[in-house]
This record gives sequence, structure tokens and C-alpha cells, in this order.
Amino acid sequence: MLLQFALFCVVALFGAGAMSLYWRARADVQSLVYGLSGGLCGAIFLAAVAPRGADALTTTLPLGVPWIGMHFRLDSLSAFFLAVVDLGGAAASAYAIGYGAHEKDPMRILPFFPAFIAAMNMVVLADDAFTFLVAWEFMSLTSFALVIAHHHQAENRAAAYIYLLMASFGTLCLLMAFGLLAGAAGAYDFASIRAAELDPWKKGLALALVTLGAGSKAGLAPLHIWLPLAHPAAPSHVSALMSGVMTKVAIYGFIRIVFDLLGPPAFWWSVHPLVFGAASALVGVLFATVQSDLKKLLAYSTIENVGIIFIALGLALAFKANGQTLAAALAFTAALFHVFNHSLFKGALFFGAGAVLGATGERNIERLGGLIRSMPKTAFVFLGACLAIAALPPLNGFVSEWLIFQAILLSPTLPQWVLKLTIPAVGVTLALSAALGAGAYVRAFGVVFLGRPRSEAAKGARETDRWSLGAMSAMVFLCLLAGVLPSLMIDTISPAAAAYVGGRMPAQSQIGWLSIAPIAESRSSYNGFLVLAFILLSSLGAMLTIRSIWPRPLRRAPPWDCGYIDPSPFTQYTGSSFAQPVRRTLGNIAFSVKERLDMPAPGDTRAAHFTIDIGDRFIAYLYEPLGEAVNFCAKRLNFVSFLSIQEYLALVFAALVLMLVIVAL
Repeated sequence: MLLQFALFCVVALFGAGAMSLYWRARADVQSLVYGLSGGLCGAIFLAAVAPRGADALTTTLPLGVPWIGMHFRLDSLSAFFLAVVDLGGAAASAYAIGYGAHEKDPMRILPFFPAFIAAMNMVVLADDAFTFLVAWEFMSLTSFALVIAHHHQAENRAAAYIYLLMASFGTLCLLMAFGLLAGAAGAYDFASIRAAELDPWKKGLALALVTLGAGSKAGLAPLHIWLPLAHPAAPSHVSALMSGVMTKVAIYGFIRIVFDLLGPPAFWWSVHPLVFGAASALVGVLFATVQSDLKKLLAYSTIENVGIIFIALGLALAFKANGQTLAAALAFTAALFHVFNHSLFKGALFFGAGAVLGATGERNIERLGGLIRSMPKTAFVFLGACLAIAALPPLNGFVSEWLIFQAILLSPTLPQWVLKLTIPAVGVTLALSAALGAGAYVRAFGVVFLGRPRSEAAKGARETDRWSLGAMSAMVFLCLLAGVLPSLMIDTISPAAAAYVGGRMPAQSQIGWLSIAPIAESRSSYNGFLVLAFILLSSLGAMLTIRSIWPRPLRRAPPWDCGYIDPSPFTQYTGSSFAQPVRRTLGNIAFSVKERLDMPAPGDTRAAHFTIDIGDRFIAYLYEPLGEAVNFCAKRLNFVSFLSIQEYLALVFAALVLMLVIVAL
């Protein structure tokens, strides 16, 4: 019944998108569509978290391929991701009721927004390859329509084009992977695939294709190039959904196929998630550290966090392959916990970036500053989200990353020397990315909200609307709740861990004082409630001590001005200044940096200009040569356009024979 109810709500979401066209003449069309979307997401969320027993719920609808139908399934894993999707969808819908007032052409967004959420729900509920791929493609197309909503800007059109290319590449990889899994029998429902026996080389090839297909949608390096382009191009509530939710749907696809459909793993399956995850974490955080565009900074941070999740999944595969189910459950739980956490704080951060963009029209952090005075509530919740994503206790980001490090500390028990060498290196990379990530968010918050305004737009900013503030505040409150009471989240994830890695962490609800213990209390434990109490009491004690020693009232004075009478706000410490050590130390290794200084000659009153161009080496050394190779091949194969009918038929016949031979292998 719960599954049917969730499917009914998914259909209603598609209907809400269609109804927006019928309601387009109404003045309150945005409130209607976003309110309906939020309500339906809330209903699906309740269906996902409602008690349903240990058995999976399944159903088949008479749709899709004739006489076969579309299969759907609600189990512990799909219920977890369904909750993540719809919690994010409900928050984005509530935020958009206020944020949508800035939209000049809302009908370019309203038909696609609820359909996008519906498609993500369908991916998570699909129980056969046909339904999964149709929903996956629909998710890509609706998000493409949302990315290109502001099509009048050339950079947005370019971003949408690259996103469509990468999405098509990912779908093609998944299509071939399911083709391998279905085999010659062609059974495409997940139950048949799960029961089939495949040759090891087919499993390996399918694993590689799934990594490419799901990794391209998740933003795993080097398949990440669309993400820092598409997220800034889309409206902010769509960016929040794409970054906080859609990338998690891609991770769900990876888990569903690799941990469920491919069968028992070999130890080497874990190597590439570990390596690519570590590379993504490092690449993402380095680019986030030097970005001046606030939404691009958040997009690169998503690449970092996707890498962290893949590291945890790689650890879970390594432990599961060696029969260490408790350690596998720890890593798997940490991965899903970080999935949930990232959907919360990244959603809140994109909402905050949208509030800043709506108030100032600026995404360049160098032209902001001082917003804490004009937007104090936004500044407060943005700071909370920054603390959460920087993995500072007692917020939720700390707990999931701490669990991943606990899993890394168990890796010496693995017997394979490849893993013994790889995992410590991955752990060092994870620690480095965590430190750099904290610095990136100190920079983001400090340059945007502190100091003095660097532009007239920042000087004239006003606080955002109550709907936007409500959505942001709710997400940050959940970050705090998940950090203070992590035992609830761990016990919620445990059924999925038991089903997909064969073990579960100890029941955290049985540990006293709201503490958590990954393996055993004697080994390590954490108590978020005590950390919160310590922070509050020590802060209160420090404040009272200072007030007792220095009881004079608050006095405001001009900032330190280095001896200048009226210095410009541009003399403040900027984002570029903050990032300079990282940029100059790693600029020629991690990314290509060109610094240009235009200094006028003595006597010339013209202002000096300093510009920095930061390039992605993956684009320079991988994608640009690939594009040139495609162009070269296209020119060489241009003669195919001028074949006769007989030659076309012969070509089709040869391709068909080749495909049959491949399928027969």
C-alpha cells in the first residue's frame, strides 16, 4: 500500500508539471505549483519513513513494454534514498515559493520542476532496467530544461550543452551495463538479473560501465566537468536539487547495481572507487578553494563530497569482499550518512547563495562583503551550513567523516597488499581535503558576509523572504539534529547495511547517554550532545567572564585602516588573497593558473588591474583532445552521408551481425 501511495504521488507530481501550463495565466501559479510539489514530496517522504516490515514491497504496473509492464520496489535502500530525494524536494519547493518571485519567466521552470522530482523518485523505485533507464533519461532531460531556463546568456547555453553531452554518455554506459547484465536471455527485471550467474569478465566490464555512467551523473572526477557549469546556470532551488539530491540518485544507481545486482564482489572492485573518490575529493576541494563565483565554489564542493562518499563505498566493497561484515557495515553506513548530510547542508548553502544572488544580483564573492549587517538571518543559517559541511562538531558533517576515518583505521586487517597501500594514501588525501574544505568555507563566509561591502549592490542588500529563510533554517536545524543525535540515523541506515553488505553496526540506541560507538565503546565513541553542551557552556562562561572584567557598553569604531584616512573596501583581505597560498603552491600541479598584472607606468593615472585565469587540466588534457579526435573521425566518416540505399542496407546488416556476435559472447 505504501509503494502504491508513493507511485500515486509520483504521478501527481508529473500532473503538477502539466497543470502549470493550464494555470499559467493565474497570478499565483508559482505558489500553486511549488506548494503542490512540496506537499506531494512531503507525502512521499512520510511513505518512505513509515514502518513497513523487513520485506521489500513490489508491484508491477501495466505500462511500458507490452505484456511485461514496469516493475517497482520499495526496500530499505530505496526507502532511504526516497526520503533523501523528497526531503530535498520539499525544502526546494518551499524555498521556491519565495525565491520564485525573482524569476522573470517562470513558465520556463514550472512545468519541469515537479517532473524533475518525479523522475528522481522513479529512478529510486524502479525494479527493472527499462523503468530505471526511462526514469534516468527523463531525469536528465527535465534537469537539462531547467539548466537552460535562462537561455539568453551564452554561458548558460554552453553549460546546458555540455551537461546534455555528459548525461547522454552516462545513459549510454548504463544501457550497455544493463545489456551485459541481462545477457542472452534478455531478462531485464532486477530479480532475474540478481539471480543470474555471470562470467567474471562480464561483471568487471559492467562494473566499469556503471562507474562511468553513475559517476558522470554524480560528478566523479574526471567526469565532473559539467557540474561547475550547470549548477551556476540553473536557478538556485534547482541547483540545490541537482547538487544535493540528483547526484545522490546517481550514487543510488551505483549502489543498486554494484552492491545488489552484480552479486558478491571481488576485492579489486574496491580499488577504483577508492582512487577516483580520493581524486574527486582533492580536485573538488582545490578548485573550491580558489573559486570566486559563489555557486561554482559550491559546485566544486559537491565534487569533493561525492568523492568522500565513493571512498566510503570503496571501503565497504573491500571489507565485504573479505568477509569483514562489521567493518563493511561501518563504511556503508558512513557512506549513506554522508549522502543524507550532504543533501542537507548543500541544499542550505545553495539556498543561501540564491538569497545573496536575489538581494545583490552578484555571484562574485569579491564584489560582496558586509552582508551580515543587511542580511543577518541569512548570514546565521549560511554560517551553520558552512560549519556543517566543514565537518566541525557537533554538526552532522563531522559524524559521517569521523565514521569514514574509523573504517580507514580498520583497513590494516585487509589481506591484499594493494589495499594495504592504497587505503592509507586515500586516508591522507581525505584528511587533506577535509582541512582544505574547512578553509574554503571560512573564505566563503568571511568574504561574503564579513568586512565592508565592496559594491553598491552589496551595500543595498536586503534580507530575503520568510519562505527562503524557513527552508534554509529547517535544513540547518536538521544538520544540528543529525549531529547531536547520530544514533538515530545510524540505526535507521542499519537495515540497508544488513541487506547489502551482510552486517550492521551495533545498535546505537542501546548505548547510554546518546553516545555512538562504531565497533565497540572500548575502541572509540562519540557523543554529540556532550560536545554541544560543552560549546554552549564554555561560550556562555567566556561571555560572562568578559562582561564581568570589562563591563563597559559596546563601542563601535572604524576598522583598522593601516594609516589611511578613508581606505577603500577593496583594501580588505579578499577571497583571492585568502586562496593565494594554495593557488601558488599547487597552481601548476592541480590546475593551470595564469596571473596577469596590468601596472600603469609612472605618471599614468589609470588603475592597475590584476586578473587570474584558472583552468581545468582534465579539460585541457582529456576532453579537448577527445573533442578533436571526434571531429577528426567525423570528417573521415562524412562519406557515409552520401551512400546509396543498397550500401546503407549492407552497412545496417553488417552492424546487426556484429551486435548479434557480441550479444552471443
